[in-house]
Amino acid sequence: MPECRFPFARYPVVTLAHGAGGRFTQQLIRDIFSAAMTDVQADQDGADLVFQDPPDSRLVFTTDSYVVSPLVFPGGDIGKLSVIGTCNDLAVCGAEPAYLSCGWIIEEGFPTESLFALAQSMALAAAEVGARIVTGDTKVVERGHGDGVFLNVSGVGVRRFSCHPRLIQPGDVVIVSGDLGRHGACILAQREDLQIQTPIESDCDHLWPAVARLSPLAESVHCIRDLTRGGLATVLAELSETASLRITIERDRVPVSKKVASVCELFGMDPLYMANEGRMVLFAEPSREDEILESLSASARTIGVVSEGRGVIACSQLGGSQMLDMLSGEQLPRIC
Repeated sequence: MPECRFPFARYPVVTLAHGAGGRFTQQLIRDIFSAAMTDVQADQDGADLVFQDPPDSRLVFTTDSYVVSPLVFPGGDIGKLSVIGTCNDLAVCGAEPAYLSCGWIIEEGFPTESLFALAQSMALAAAEVGARIVTGDTKVVERGHGDGVFLNVSGVGVRRFSCHPRLIQPGDVVIVSGDLGRHGACILAQREDLQIQTPIESDCDHLWPAVARLSPLAESVHCIRDLTRGGLATVLAELSETASLRITIERDRVPVSKKVASVCELFGMDPLYMANEGRMVLFAEPSREDEILESLSASARTIGVVSEGRGVIACSQLGGSQMLDMLSGEQLPRIC
């Protein structure tokens, strides 16, 4: 049996920080699960945990669980979110979502009318991207032990083109597909009952249509990642570490709406670490930059460049710079 490197004495129990998507989550996956289950060949350099066997197979498999609170929020609900989150994990690997499974853990006393609405939302989200929900499971737990509904959704996709963090090259431009932080700010505003005249809507949406439009440019798009837990900063830090390259971004070019910026300022949070559920970052050859931007949303921006070195640097117009690291600790629990 392999030796487990997890520091049990320092972290004797699992904390919320271990589920925040940052450094503690990576530690949990690497030093407990991967150490204990040596047959697991998940590609942790891709989107969440994605499996291909053999490596050149066109089939891609992934799974994700969803515990968002509240269950319904402006722009979506846990049913829609669970399908979109799983499909997006496939999409950023260049795979078209095809088949899904859904596992429901339902708390005793949960209204059946609400359950039906969530199931409908899940079905609609799958139909929007052309995926089929082909199997599932239900479990009911005692009142007070489930917080309404928890979901697990697994997905199988068909790879249409290849992209991977190890393909990132010096000189690549860094592009984000739209304004950032709306999902995290939406959930925070709902949880704290902020009285906003026009509520912030989550960016919860499918990435596959945008990724599919990039297919003619596939050879120039080296890597795509969705920006979920931990936000842009955490994803860039992970990719810099994997590719052994430096990523430099211009903070002032990162698109953030005024409402999201205001919520972040109110709670002392950095928009670069706020979660998204319908945004991605792309690394591509600069010669195709204009074509890539044209295929994305109006708020897509080129925000940086890749060079030799290590780490992630955020520069400002005033000449200052800041090293960005993975999210450490708990920032905004239960966003997905």
